[in-house]
Amino acid sequence: MEKIIILDFGSQYTQLIARRIRELSTYCEILPYNKFPFGDPDIKGVILSGSPFSVNDANAFKPDLSEIRGHYPLLGICYGAQYLAQLGGGVVGASSTREYGRAHLAYVEEDDVLLKGVPQESQVWMSHGDTILQLPDNYHIIASSKEVKVAAYHILEEPTWAVQFHPEVYHSTDGTTILRNFVQTICGCKQDWTPESFIESTVRELRNEIGSDNVVLGLSGGVDSTVAAVLLNKAIGQQLHCIFVDNGLLRKDEFSSVLEQYKTLGLNIKGVDASQRFYDALRGVTDPEKKRKIIGAGFIDVFEEEARKLENIKWLAQGTIYPDRIESLSITGMVIKSHHNVGGLPEKMNMKIIEPLKLLFKDEVRRIGKALGVPERLIKRHPFPGPGLGVRILGDITPEKVRILQEADAIFINGLWDNDLYDKVWQAGTILLPIQSVGVMGDERTYENAVALRAVLSTDGMTADWAHLPYEFLAKVSNDIINKVRGVNRVVYDISSKPPATIEWE
Repeated sequence: MEKIIILDFGSQYTQLIARRIRELSTYCEILPYNKFPFGDPDIKGVILSGSPFSVNDANAFKPDLSEIRGHYPLLGICYGAQYLAQLGGGVVGASSTREYGRAHLAYVEEDDVLLKGVPQESQVWMSHGDTILQLPDNYHIIASSKEVKVAAYHILEEPTWAVQFHPEVYHSTDGTTILRNFVQTICGCKQDWTPESFIESTVRELRNEIGSDNVVLGLSGGVDSTVAAVLLNKAIGQQLHCIFVDNGLLRKDEFSSVLEQYKTLGLNIKGVDASQRFYDALRGVTDPEKKRKIIGAGFIDVFEEEARKLENIKWLAQGTIYPDRIESLSITGMVIKSHHNVGGLPEKMNMKIIEPLKLLFKDEVRRIGKALGVPERLIKRHPFPGPGLGVRILGDITPEKVRILQEADAIFINGLWDNDLYDKVWQAGTILLPIQSVGVMGDERTYENAVALRAVLSTDGMTADWAHLPYEFLAKVSNDIINKVRGVNRVVYDISSKPPATIEWE
């Protein structure tokens, strides 16, 4: 499978480069700057990412590129451009006018293959304090901005280009054109990495790897585990055993409705109602982190008990996706997080792990799911926290509090669907607050619970802004919750962004 290799120097935009390349129907991999896979015949080109470092820092990353330059088409971005310039004998130094954010190119060499189709005065996104002060003789400038003379260049007589701006960022209006020129024209990629081709190759690989063994998979109702299950089912059918655990903290009727949807997909699935077990373990616990640990440990215990009832289980399948696996900060020795969804089980149960979605970003998972025929409501489902409503009930958890929250949340989420707002929001949910307030219903004074509605806009969950839902919609939802949910007499709407607030309240 032909691929583009992205060598990561620690930039916050590295994953975005990969997503843009994938959107061009071309497979790519992100690797640490010093881990180039020499000898891989499928590599069609290489991209050097940006970095939080200056090339003049004592601890800057400076790999040996002698076996890459001239051997593969190469594109340096920001730090990558400055490092290539310095490596050839050029001078990089602090800019007298730093450029951050939007800028416009003042000169574009339209005949250059990398910039073909990019108009003069194209808007680009800059993010650098250093700049290239002097280029080596065989480096040819192909673009400039008002403030930056060397905005892009080509190294003559070798397939190497570089840009000091970020074509991968949405605000670079012709960034996709630049990346397409690199992938399609310079690297000669066929651009045939499609959902259908991924499904075909993955099914074949799964069959070869698993053979006649049985596989167990814990379903959550989320997009990733669902698509992983359907893909595995296409490959090995009844050898896949799915377990769907109801921890009592799912949304209203979710256990029965999702279980039924899974069965219509032909999955070999067992539903386990362990809600009382979780309620007992959580009784009186108010600390958010303790609640998370109890819920996580409880799931592992239930899952292990059910998995041990099955025969010849050799594999544990997980819905791990590509961002979970990328360890961008590992180049500095830092670990971002453990990506295993069910920690500890493989060692305890002597199972091997299989991750059929490990190459995909979230948007790609949804496209694969659509190609596999997964119902739209499952594919488009908003992110939902692993501990479920356990972290949306502030304070201790009781069955009655769960009932109240499920009823209120169902009104909110169904309202989003009914008013064509669900797909316009990245994540939405209802929070049961640990306070009661005075109200009046009829001629009687009430002293009941308050709930908060939360809806945000985001692309990756790292940052988020509150969704500006129509006032009329919020008024209708508020009125319905107060009138229909016994125990609630006040509804508020959370208008906090992330940062400084988080998306979830716990």
